[in-house]
Amino acid sequence: MHRFLSGPLSVEQLTVNIAGLSASLQGKKLVHLSDFHYDGLRLSEAMLEEAIAVSNQIQPDLVLLTGDYVTTTPQPIHQLTKKLQKLQSHAGIYAILGNHDLYQKNSKTEITQALTKAGIQVLWNEIAYPLGTELPIVGIVDYYYREFNPDLLLKQLEPTTPRIVLCHNPDTAAMLQAWRVDLQLSGHTHGGQIVIPGLGAVLPYHKKIVRRVPRKIRRLFPLLFKDYFIVRHPEWLQGLHRLGKNQLYVNRGLGTYLPGRLFCPPELTVITLEAE
Repeated sequence: MHRFLSGPLSVEQLTVNIAGLSASLQGKKLVHLSDFHYDGLRLSEAMLEEAIAVSNQIQPDLVLLTGDYVTTTPQPIHQLTKKLQKLQSHAGIYAILGNHDLYQKNSKTEITQALTKAGIQVLWNEIAYPLGTELPIVGIVDYYYREFNPDLLLKQLEPTTPRIVLCHNPDTAAMLQAWRVDLQLSGHTHGGQIVIPGLGAVLPYHKKIVRRVPRKIRRLFPLLFKDYFIVRHPEWLQGLHRLGKNQLYVNRGLGTYLPGRLFCPPELTVITLEAE
């Protein structure tokens, strides 16, 4: 995607407070990347290289990837992982898969194997402890996949244990309120891609707009009237949200669909952990 349509990379810095966080984990830095859509169209090599370089300059304790490495076919993952294996972190790189990574029958296996070969651990309904047992990293399968089952994982953890949950689709935050989720990291929405200052993302109004546009015009401009990001909670398109005691952060992603981004630049997120 040309820089003119995607905009420059934005590095978002935020501090997340976690109740009961161990003193040894305070100040730890996480880098969150999402929605690469590496397919030769939606993500430029320059943008990818810049994101990797910026991440390495930060020297994060942990890098977390929340899915959609490709768009349709899994083949581009092999070229992408040649780049991603340059990512550096003290405690490793952990990833989950997004809906586009499960698009074809063989996509899950091919993408998982490629990421693993590049030194990236894929969590498929799994719990990992790269920062120790005091802060588990929980990787949940994509919302619309048949194996989506958060209860299977979260019931394994003591209620007093802080945890970070990776789940591609932010809509899952609604049902995850049944459990303790100190921080959920998601992507999927691309931030809505088109944001009007003072009004917000256009996405929530998209269907209403489409219905008012004559079919003849829709056929002439199909890219403008296609639903790319189907979500039930458009209020969670990007940024940090508090849902009761739980927290959700939605990354705008690196990849860009046509017709492009407006006031919604691609994102690398740096998260500093602090005790509440």
